Amino acid sequence: MVRRTRKSAVPTKPLLRPPVRIGNLDTAAVIGELRQLHEDAEDENLGRMPADEELFRTLLYLEANAGALKSQEAQRKAAVARVRLWEYLREQADLHQAKAIEHARAAGAEWADLAAALAVNTSSAAYNKAKRMQAAVLTEASRGAQPVRRTPEAVREAERLEAARAAAERRAEEEAALRHALLAPVAKRLLEHRAGLDDDEDVTFWLDQVAAVLPSCRTPTQLVSLQTYMKALVRELKRAERTTGRAVAKTDDARLAYAAAAELVT
Repeated sequence: MVRRTRKSAVPTKPLLRPPVRIGNLDTAAVIGELRQLHEDAEDENLGRMPADEELFRTLLYLEANAGALKSQEAQRKAAVARVRLWEYLREQADLHQAKAIEHARAAGAEWADLAAALAVNTSSAAYNKAKRMQAAVLTEASRGAQPVRRTPEAVREAERLEAARAAAERRAEEEAALRHALLAPVAKRLLEHRAGLDDDEDVTFWLDQVAAVLPSCRTPTQLVSLQTYMKALVRELKRAERTTGRAVAKTDDARLAYAAAAELVT
């Protein structure tokens, strides 16, 4: 009988299923529940238990004093909670160690300098281990939507895609800033001459929205909001013209401001 050879996974191919992770966890609340179990069991060493925020030392205490819990149910509950907390700590260790490596590299550390710290013998082994660790960071950044395989090739590909996404985001922000540079003066003129515009309820509403966002228009979200409000304002002014059959601008200044806005957002 001929055995079919198992195909090896493509190094850059993402995992078929997102990994199961603990994710965000209120560790202080979990430790508080464990503290209560030891209190109920009248643990005589409870006064030595570290603060809820000291996760590692608290886990060591709970391990050393597990026998203080009298009932099997309390022992089971506490042990399962400890397993969960250790798993959470393992996830956090990958993320934070990867950041430490990144900082070390940024500060000029060579892979040879990091070999001993990563418990490996060679520069190449340190590099590969760091790249595998970086997979956890990249998976966390994508919130598990596109889990990254723990291979150097997959991590490099994920880093390339992340860099491309960040570059596209920067370009979009730059374009929004350029559009804002053109749009802000026009919006300001419309507000200065709003008394000369139709006082239709919807027109007034969108003028108020523009007035609210324009003075503090800094973030990408605010820039997009201003563009959205200006488009809506021009749309309502045009609708008012069609409905009433008359010009919505009552003064020359308002007419010029409206014309500039309509040309810019169309």
